[in-house]
Amino acid sequence: MTQPTEHKAASAEAEQQVDPKQLLKSLIELGPLLLFGAVYLLTKNMFYATGGLMVATLVALVTCRALFGHLPVMPLVSGFLVLVFGGLTLWLQDAVFIKMKPTILYGLFAIVLGGGLVFKQHLLKHIFGELFHLTADGWQKLTMRWIFFFVVLALLNEFVWRNFTDGTWLWFKLALLPITAAFGIAQLGLLKQHTDTAKPL
Repeated sequence: MTQPTEHKAASAEAEQQVDPKQLLKSLIELGPLLLFGAVYLLTKNMFYATGGLMVATLVALVTCRALFGHLPVMPLVSGFLVLVFGGLTLWLQDAVFIKMKPTILYGLFAIVLGGGLVFKQHLLKHIFGELFHLTADGWQKLTMRWIFFFVVLALLNEFVWRNFTDGTWLWFKLALLPITAAFGIAQLGLLKQHTDTAKPL
């Protein structure tokens, strides 16, 4: 007789863990990329798509700032690179710059996280410390995994844009979203294994 009650309690707890604000923030951050893809598919013009991406990125950053009072580090860095490399793309009429943007972004993330480890700083803790309470070893392993992942993505981006058409590169770029989400979900085991029980969840 207690199983249905326990099941309902577990379901309620799971629902409480879904943060509507985080979901809204993710949708806002996703918007510019989807617009980028939609404009390119409609026009087959990388420069029109890049212009749309830049405008949508500015709108997304302003919206996040207005709704949540701050800008997350990763979207802020990504937005800055979109404006810089997008601007170069339009100014020089060369789509190579916008294609290189993911390589620079992922490489930068890998370098910054690696630099943090060199100086014995777990930078992911400053970003996700409010969500996860891990041991020092847990933060170390999680950081190493994300560094490896970012390096792989940077290398893949270079390979795809240099060897395939703009359309193929665009689909690859869109595929990075579920790939990154799947990689993040794959870390749940590590998070559970290295949860710091001395700190409140």
